[in-house]
Amino acid sequence: MPDPSRPVCAVLGVGPGNGAALARGFAAAGYAVALLARRAAFIDELACELSGSLALTCDIGQPADVAQALARVAQMLGPVQTLVYNGGRGAFGPIDQVGVEDFEATWRVHTLGLYASARQVIPAMQQRGRGNIVVIGATASRRGVAGTAAFAPAKMAQKGLAESMARHLGPQGIHVSLLILDGLVLSPASRARRPDWPDERFIHPDAVAAAALALTQQAPSAWTFEMDLRPAQESW
Repeated sequence: MPDPSRPVCAVLGVGPGNGAALARGFAAAGYAVALLARRAAFIDELACELSGSLALTCDIGQPADVAQALARVAQMLGPVQTLVYNGGRGAFGPIDQVGVEDFEATWRVHTLGLYASARQVIPAMQQRGRGNIVVIGATASRRGVAGTAAFAPAKMAQKGLAESMARHLGPQGIHVSLLILDGLVLSPASRARRPDWPDERFIHPDAVAAAALALTQQAPSAWTFEMDLRPAQESW
C-alpha cells in the first residue's frame, strides 16, 4: 500500500551512473523511489538497497511501456510528485554513418519518452497544484557537432519540449527544469574509456543528483529552468 507520508519520485533511465545516484539521492531525502530501466538485474539489486523503492522494467522509448509502468508506480507507491527523466541512448556518428533506425531510436529515448512520461504524471500534479519534472540534458542540445547527427537533434528536441512544458506548467505550480551536463559522467564505462583521466575531469553522479534535488527544493518565486553542470577542468 502507498505510504502517504513519503513523496514519490520516479527516475526513468536507471543505470550505474547518474540514474543510481539520482535514485539514492531522492531516497535519502525521504522519497519513495520508483526505478525504471530496460534491464531488471541492476534495478532489482538497487531496490533492495533503497527501502520502500519499486523496480520496474520499461522501454522508455515505447509510450505504451511508459504508461503501463507509471500507472503501476501510482498504484503501488502513490501519485508521482517528482519525475526525473534520465533516459539516454548512445548512437553517435556523422550523418553519413548514422542509420535511420538509430536516429529514430535516439529520438524516442530522449524526446518521445519524456513526452510520454510527462503526459502520464502531469494530471495528478495539476490536481495537487504542485510537482517537479527534472530533465537530464546535454550540451548537444545547444550545438550539433559532426559526430552527433542523431544525439544532438534528439537533445535539442528534448530541450524544446522541456521549455514548452516549463512555460505552460509553471503558472500551475509545476516546476520543470533542465540540467545541461557538459562533460563526461563518471561511470564504469566512462572510466574504462578514459583510464588516464583524473577523477576531477569527470562529472560525478552524486553531484548531479544533489543538483537535481536542489532544483526540486527551490521556492516558486525563484525557479530555475536551465542549469549547467561541468567539471572545473572542462573547457567551455
